[in-house]
Amino acid sequence: MEKMSRVTTALGSSALTGRTMHCHLDAPANAISVCRDAAQVVVAGRSIFKIFAIEEEQFVEKLNLRVGRKPSLNLSCADVVWHQMDENLLATAATNGVVVTWNLGRPSRNKQDQLFTEHKRTVNKVCFHPTEAHVLLSGSQDGFMKCFDLRRKDSVSTFSGQSESVRDVQFSIRDYFTFASTFENGNVQLWDIRRPDRCERMFTAHNGPVFCCDWHPEDRGWLATGGRDKMVKVWDMTTHRAKEMHCVQTIASVARVKWRPECRHHLATCSMMVDHNIYVWDVRRPFVPAAMFEEHRDVTTGIAWRHPHDPSFLLSGSKDSTLCQHLFRDASQPVEHANPEGLCYGLFGDLAFAAKESLVAAESGRKPYTGDRRHPIFFKRKLDPAEPFSGLASSALSVFEIEPGGGSMSWFVDTAERYALTGRPLAELCDHNAKVARELGRNQVAQTWTMLRIIYCSSGLMPSANLNHSVGKGSSCGLPLMNSFNLKDMAPGLGSETRLDRSKGDTRSDTVLLDSSATLITNEDNEETEGSDVPTDYLLGDVEGEEDELYPLDPEHAHPEESEYVLPQEAFPLRHEIVDTPSGPEHLQDKADSPHVSGSEADAASLAPVDSSFSLLSISHALYDSRLPADFFSVLVCDMLRFYAEQGDVQMAVSVLIVLGERVRKDIDEQTQEHWYTSYIDLLQRFRLWNVSNQVVKLSTSQAVSCLNQASTTLHVNCSHCKRPMSSRGWVCDRCHRCASMCAVCHHVVKGLFVWCQGCSHGGHLQHIMKWLEGSTHCPAGCGHLCEYS
Repeated sequence: MEKMSRVTTALGSSALTGRTMHCHLDAPANAISVCRDAAQVVVAGRSIFKIFAIEEEQFVEKLNLRVGRKPSLNLSCADVVWHQMDENLLATAATNGVVVTWNLGRPSRNKQDQLFTEHKRTVNKVCFHPTEAHVLLSGSQDGFMKCFDLRRKDSVSTFSGQSESVRDVQFSIRDYFTFASTFENGNVQLWDIRRPDRCERMFTAHNGPVFCCDWHPEDRGWLATGGRDKMVKVWDMTTHRAKEMHCVQTIASVARVKWRPECRHHLATCSMMVDHNIYVWDVRRPFVPAAMFEEHRDVTTGIAWRHPHDPSFLLSGSKDSTLCQHLFRDASQPVEHANPEGLCYGLFGDLAFAAKESLVAAESGRKPYTGDRRHPIFFKRKLDPAEPFSGLASSALSVFEIEPGGGSMSWFVDTAERYALTGRPLAELCDHNAKVARELGRNQVAQTWTMLRIIYCSSGLMPSANLNHSVGKGSSCGLPLMNSFNLKDMAPGLGSETRLDRSKGDTRSDTVLLDSSATLITNEDNEETEGSDVPTDYLLGDVEGEEDELYPLDPEHAHPEESEYVLPQEAFPLRHEIVDTPSGPEHLQDKADSPHVSGSEADAASLAPVDSSFSLLSISHALYDSRLPADFFSVLVCDMLRFYAEQGDVQMAVSVLIVLGERVRKDIDEQTQEHWYTSYIDLLQRFRLWNVSNQVVKLSTSQAVSCLNQASTTLHVNCSHCKRPMSSRGWVCDRCHRCASMCAVCHHVVKGLFVWCQGCSHGGHLQHIMKWLEGSTHCPAGCGHLCEYS
């Protein structure tokens, strides 16, 4: 539904009146332009070329310039401009490369005046000189700009931008001979129409094609540019080098930009795709538009302020085949919906909180910000009275600062710089990192590194194979001894009278190994003595001696010369006659478990040797490696890493991931690892620890992280002879067929680090230039320049 607001603006003797309105066109529009008296507008496109009168209530079609029976590509317009000095003169840029001028004062039906066919590709932009009636400038897709004198049939000068295509050209309003041009490669060039051989100035304005530009109507040196990088930038061209004054971040590629009349800091933009709205920005508040027009349903292709001294009316054409007049008063204001609350932590722990001014005004402790460390500290940005919508989204900012020295992050920097992540054995890495953490007062982290060393690097007990071999050579029995008894709790009679017989020099395979059911002996308190506290493994010898006389089970210090002891049968009160018994521990186990044998009989049967080849052993520890494998602790280590990450110490989590490698990485999902890596790298870059950050990226096994130091690292190289961009096929220019970078000392191609003098542009290998300048200050190329390397 159309809005019924109406505005009347006095402009000298005339007055502009109107409201927000639109009319339907026969075809999509590519460009629009307004005549000098702001009473008419011309709309041009591939299939439309009409002039409409702007009345108070509606648009009225006045003239259709597409005449003739046969359609012509000369009428397929990419751009149109209406001369601001001669109301009968128009110019169009055709898609077939033709520049056409139109004289509305001709009495015939066909208003076409002149045709200029010098461009080879589509003409993107045409522009009349603001004060010279007969000068017309054009920019084409062929990379050339041509200046036409309408009194002649051919162009008077040609300008080459050394680029693929020219996207926009604009004469300066204040400088008579100056015009600006924008290019596909992101460059902006300033030209003097009197010097077509070279540009006066060139600089890179955007990361990608620059689609539009516009000179400020009041400030002489301000130039606004818009590009595919979704940015609008304001440049000060009065300085020696172009200086970026303001930057506005939009949500889509910027197709058109126009300064708002009578408002120094306001400009209007429209998008090339995706976004159909028209925005008016205050460059001093670049994140929220000052106004927004939402009438169009397709991409807006052309915008123009109705009068150069009236900021209230904006005209636009769109691909939705509509022509609109927007009244600034009817525009929606996104700033009204802006969230005035915000919360953010500073790098060193300070907390900033923004809220509505009305909520903070009643705060009793509100004080102006003076830089001291009292908290909370309140301050408010001083508002510019001339700024529109200033009171709608104003907020008061509260800053809570931490105690002096309490939020120091020096430990983070020191830890990152001193940690060792690779290049040493795992044990040394853990010890080194534990030492670093301990020196920085981070005892828990140091203890964690120590525990990781114990888990993954400590040497285990003696393997079970060695133990069995030390008991009896040639033993084929793989059953370990699970339990033992304490020598102190043995019965006195058994300790004084029993003897063990060790056979000499035999390698029998029937060594007796006692299991838990046969060797469990209880003391007077009926307590199991399983798990002796003897600190090492012992082979029971003559039990009449003290514990110190027990022989350690050491294969390197065996005593084969000592005779084995035989336990006589009469040492046990046998209740029945011992019959032939199979030689093997299985029979002992079966007999001990038999329900027909009493406990004492089971003990006697299990301790009484039935063959001289048996050996009775008492081992205080198991005959196998009792150390738990490292994989047993994987779950615990993963929980530890998640604990540190949840506490915010991603430095510890990432460092352990890198040091342990595949030992723990397989147990943590890839997404979690990537999140830890990116968080740690972000912190390192915030503290400008670039080398450490790059090392973490290189050591990462996550593909998404390892490519971080390879993306956005593009080096554009131009040939030093023909000045054209180099291709990626080698070191020889494919245009002039000469080597691009030759060393001035050795005259060979430089394929590594290249250093050059900014004064004479000569250079070469870094080492060669350094060695040359040690003995001479003159350029090695012989140009006579005094070069300097620092």
